[in-house]
Amino acid sequence: MCGIAGYYGSAEMPPERIAATLKAMHRRGPDAQGHWHRRTRAGRHVHLLSARLAIIDLDPRADQPFAHGDGMLSYNGEIYNYRELRDGLERAGVPLQTRSDTEVLAHLLATEGAAALTRCEGMWGFAWFDTVAETLALSRDRFGEKPLYLCRTQDGLYFGSEVKFVFALMGRRLPVDTGHLKRYLVNGYKALHKGEATFFHGLESLRPGHWLAIDTHGGTDLRPFWQPTFPAPDDGMTYAQAVAGARERLIRSVELRLRADMPVAFSLSGGIDSPAMTGIAKRELGYDVHGFTIMNTDARYEERDMVELVVRELGVRHTPIPVETADFLPNLRTLIRYHDAPVFTITFYAQWKVMQAVREAGFKVAVSGTGADELFSGYYDHHNAYLAAMAGTDRHASARTEWEAQVAPIVRNPFLQDPDYLIRQPFGRDHVYLDAERFAGMLVHPWGEPFTETFYTQPLLRNRMANELFHESVPVILHEDDLNAMYFSVENRSPFLDTKLFDFAQTIPTCHLIRDGRAKAVLRDAVRGLVPDPVLDNPRKVGFNAPLLDYLDTGSQAVRDELLSDAAIFDIVRRDAMANMLGRTELPNSQSKFLFNFINARIFLEEFGA
Repeated sequence: MCGIAGYYGSAEMPPERIAATLKAMHRRGPDAQGHWHRRTRAGRHVHLLSARLAIIDLDPRADQPFAHGDGMLSYNGEIYNYRELRDGLERAGVPLQTRSDTEVLAHLLATEGAAALTRCEGMWGFAWFDTVAETLALSRDRFGEKPLYLCRTQDGLYFGSEVKFVFALMGRRLPVDTGHLKRYLVNGYKALHKGEATFFHGLESLRPGHWLAIDTHGGTDLRPFWQPTFPAPDDGMTYAQAVAGARERLIRSVELRLRADMPVAFSLSGGIDSPAMTGIAKRELGYDVHGFTIMNTDARYEERDMVELVVRELGVRHTPIPVETADFLPNLRTLIRYHDAPVFTITFYAQWKVMQAVREAGFKVAVSGTGADELFSGYYDHHNAYLAAMAGTDRHASARTEWEAQVAPIVRNPFLQDPDYLIRQPFGRDHVYLDAERFAGMLVHPWGEPFTETFYTQPLLRNRMANELFHESVPVILHEDDLNAMYFSVENRSPFLDTKLFDFAQTIPTCHLIRDGRAKAVLRDAVRGLVPDPVLDNPRKVGFNAPLLDYLDTGSQAVRDELLSDAAIFDIVRRDAMANMLGRTELPNSQSKFLFNFINARIFLEEFGA
């Protein structure tokens, strides 16, 4: 795991920019830093920068930029199946000098190019320069676990693992995209990755699953090396076969992601996802698990009983992390400054504290449960979409009865309280951008953007899960998790984002996804015996979360004065609307989210708007 940055173009790169970029990269790679420069035959310059967080093969021989054959590699990520790939190379008589995945990747790129990536299971954002052809290739993993930002200018292409690296190399910031900021304010985090926009004009994010080639004259060619496929589910697959197939692939995925030359920590919640990872690691693989959990006092999010049950029955080490309200606004400013963006939800402020505790306990790697909801179902609207999928079948009547018993008592979104919502309105998405019209009315100038989604497959439930995986939820989680972890020099791994697991999940018949009114039915039973039954049978959707008003005292005049004082945000948001919201001691969930987004947008403009 590392941070990377670089440039390919006609300009001379001043040494002070290289130094400033490497300094900015320190948190991502405190163990070693490197810089490689080449002037090409065409008179262009290529710079590759790397800052290393040593996880596999801790020896300096694996530092980067890494030279191999006719290529130079600057690489951020992990190839989890590097041992199997390495064994194949050694059987073929290929001499290797390190025990790292970096060298394996470099050799594969040198001999096979982009085609090699189809055999790699892992996460990455890398730059590979062919020193003979003098071409540069940039790539990002299938699910976008590792970031890679780009800026194209008249003099060339700049890139980096973080926005600040690109700006440091350029020697300037790009202007804020206020349209994207309004999108964040009105429609929320699920709207942020539906298009190509970022929070800065001219800044791009390389598409996941793609390979970008830059030739000797600066011409570019962007192609996918992987695209998700959605075959028709295997209607002959029994529920027992679905459970067994998921269990087998989950265990293998966790096993691969425990590969490290140092201990691995686990983010632990009281839901299904992270206890599933914990149970597999502890009971199936015999790993000495240490879990870390945010604890809070809000009944909507409190999960202490489930967490303590997992800890007790599995016999794992555990660090509970209390909600700390002190210095919330200064800490949030620190986080926004590091993210080069607003923080997307209060969850990720809490998760930042988890990563701090992980690092303070001596860990450099952490495992999370990202992606389970999108593979196996898990969100409240999945129940409504499931009922729509079962409409007209003999499963519908019993599924509706189960929904009334298990889901109706706990769902709060007013649209989702109607079990027939997506039967009557299959294109209804008002529940996703809840209260968007109200929030649009709180802006100085009218702004609105309708909900859109990409068509991948049918039925509605499977298409919603695909959109959440590739556009709405998982990209947001990965963005925030990566930055929160790297702030403390920790690598974050996500076992649910495994290619073979993804491919298998698409073959599971839709009717198996929800049973007895409980989403994630296949996942629950796949880890039964590894996770305590009361956790698996709990219908509530829980996870890392915390209510904003636990952190922010809106009854404090000093807080109100600070948030309502003159600022650039009031060119976008009406001050009177925010004064009214801050005057309330309780807020519905959607309004609490808007208030959090307002605070973030205000701070973001103060830090980056000038």
